[in-house]
Amino acid sequence: MILRGEYFSEQAREVGMAEVSLIPQSEYIGKTLRQMAFRTRYSLNVIGIRRNDKLIETNQIDEELKVGDMMLVIGDWSQIRQLQSNNRDFLVLNLPAEVDEVAPAISQAPHAVLCLVLMIFLMVSGIVPNVIAALLACLLMGKFRCIDMESAYKSIHWPSLILIVGMLPFAQALQKTGGIDLVVQGLMDAVGDMGPRVMLLSLFILCATIGLFISNTATAVLMAPIAVAAANEMQVSALPFAMVVAIAASAAFMTPVSSPVNTMVLGPGGYKFSDFIRIGVPFTLLVMVVSVLVIPVLFPF
Repeated sequence: MILRGEYFSEQAREVGMAEVSLIPQSEYIGKTLRQMAFRTRYSLNVIGIRRNDKLIETNQIDEELKVGDMMLVIGDWSQIRQLQSNNRDFLVLNLPAEVDEVAPAISQAPHAVLCLVLMIFLMVSGIVPNVIAALLACLLMGKFRCIDMESAYKSIHWPSLILIVGMLPFAQALQKTGGIDLVVQGLMDAVGDMGPRVMLLSLFILCATIGLFISNTATAVLMAPIAVAAANEMQVSALPFAMVVAIAASAAFMTPVSSPVNTMVLGPGGYKFSDFIRIGVPFTLLVMVVSVLVIPVLFPF
């Protein structure tokens, strides 16, 4: 059976995935999935087996299991919970928080959509600042019981928040000490006479280069003042320069550390650093060309 993304979207409330490992005392060590009758006994499907960082891709059902083997299973949350209780043979790892949210507040979905539409309207209309609009939407979500306080706290990505808070004074220090002026002057000396479009290209390349070593969030915080200062130096609108920084920082495809998303899929996907380079470089070049051509049209200098 081929499991597509639509299947998980439709069955997310009942179906989930989990990583399972055999413990040293398990009676199933040395046996195959066929001998265990795993699917019949536990009503779960094994869709992947990993051993010593290597994926067993063929004949998984007849592969003798060893201590430390990692199995990726899919099935009903209730069956995954039942497997977790069998601590004599299995250890269920990385059980996601969704297992405790098998029955979400479906009846509150219209209220959630209403909060989202209201937030977008407030942001587009400019009636209130974007921060106030987002905060108001969050408060309404809580008021309508679309989300509880515990889930709200869990949804906050604290590393990114701390990173932004840490990079803001760093960018301010660069501005106070003249570091930004030094970078802008270097850009002006190099490409200032070639026009604002070439400056956009240079800013994109600089953002992409910095994004190889730090996260995309930190790159945007660091590069935004430089882009605005470069626009002021050229006496053109800062909007296209700020936009190219936002897009270049978001186009973080080339390294695992460029984005939290890249880092999250690195381990489960078994990817190598070279995989990100091989796929990320063409995508980054494509985004760069499109951005340099389209941004000045949408946001004129």
